[in-house]
Amino acid sequence: MLLTILVFIVMLSVLVLIHELGHFLVAKKFGIKVEEFGFGFPPRVFGKRIGETLYSFNALPIGGFVKLYGEDEAGSGRINSKSEARNSKHKDLDRAFFARPIYQRMLVVVAGVTMNFLLAVAIITYLITFEGIPVQEASVSITEIAKNSPASLSGLQKGDVIEKIGNVEIKNTQVLITETRKHLGENLSITIRRGNELQTIEVTPRKDFPEGEGPIGVAISQKVEFQKYPFPQSLYQGTRQALNDSWLVVVGFKNVMIELFTRLTVPQGVAGPIGMAQLTGEFVRVGPSAVLALVYTLSLTLAVLNILPIPALDGGRLFFILIEAVTRRKMNARFEAYAHLIGLVLLLSFLALVSYKDILRIITGQSILPQ
Repeated sequence: MLLTILVFIVMLSVLVLIHELGHFLVAKKFGIKVEEFGFGFPPRVFGKRIGETLYSFNALPIGGFVKLYGEDEAGSGRINSKSEARNSKHKDLDRAFFARPIYQRMLVVVAGVTMNFLLAVAIITYLITFEGIPVQEASVSITEIAKNSPASLSGLQKGDVIEKIGNVEIKNTQVLITETRKHLGENLSITIRRGNELQTIEVTPRKDFPEGEGPIGVAISQKVEFQKYPFPQSLYQGTRQALNDSWLVVVGFKNVMIELFTRLTVPQGVAGPIGMAQLTGEFVRVGPSAVLALVYTLSLTLAVLNILPIPALDGGRLFFILIEAVTRRKMNARFEAYAHLIGLVLLLSFLALVSYKDILRIITGQSILPQ
């Protein structure tokens, strides 16, 4: 338990700090005044000012934050334009975040998600180089056959490799399942390889079947091997994998939102901080490589979700900057502040709902991982 808590804290701290480091470095590069770089969240335990920036250590050692000069003022409505800024008594207003050119503000905003994406690429590249990436063979084998099922009655055997259903080549389990369910109640010609011989067997998938058996009554598997790549080929493969997984995160988020708003339920497999702590414990028991794979997934998820145009997130801030770039007019600061506030309330409400489900899962002794 103690190791799990420690790994969880370190993991979240790394993910958030690398994100905030992106904002910090790009802001410094453009001369934007950084008022504070905090490790953890307030209340503050102690801090040391180096130059103009306060580097603080805070009581809640999970993550961190960067406070940019002019970021909060621009969103509060107190200063709405450069002309007002020139007439104000504030110092260094030319170095305020809101006063910088559009392209600089855009780069500062996207720097955090960029760092999370690069961290994910670095981790997956390491895993591909030294651990290997799972590669499925283009063949599907029968591992079990249910008694008195169509498969059993037709003469299919355990160990048979399914080559074709009709004229469709079977290269993965999903194709097999799809083709079988297309022809329920119809006679199918299944080409199998048994040893070194090819055979064709006629099977009729049943429309009504016992739970867990499927239309023809077989359990199937696809052999997976781990293939390693040398650097820099592993970097290419890792970047490609990260981009593919990024799209899966977007699709998964869309499905979560659809189920949330249509059924008012949180789908299985979605977790908040409490669920992530539970999940971390299960990965710690597997080993360091599993923990690294989890960090990869979380860093990539954090990058993708943060860049979506949701108020209160980086993507929401980028969205308002893009509107300004198109219209050549600065967004009303008070409206933007309220939009971010509403977005924050909605995000916290969703987080509370997910955390409630996490607690119920723990109380009932369930794992977050699909069984």
